[in-house]
Amino acid sequence: MTRWRRPIRNQPVAALRNLGPKSALMLGAAGIRTLDELAELGAVKAYVRVKALYPKKASLNLLWALAAGLEDRDWRELTEDEKASLRADVRRLGV
Repeated sequence: MTRWRRPIRNQPVAALRNLGPKSALMLGAAGIRTLDELAELGAVKAYVRVKALYPKKASLNLLWALAAGLEDRDWRELTEDEKASLRADVRRLGV
């Protein structure tokens, strides 16, 4: 479950911590334009959606940025166990 440390209502996805402008554009192209939409979908499903559109550009760094950003954390704070869990979740979705 995603936990938020700051209010995000209707902010653009570009406001997410860890996210650069190119990643924000890819999320927008995947139909994810606000932080509320991202939070509802979750980091893994959002990553899978972007990866389907940009198979060569969407790296695991995007997944780390989304997962940590949704918790208002720096992506470099993710532990290897958290990263392994995220990769497993992506594989369960068939990617």
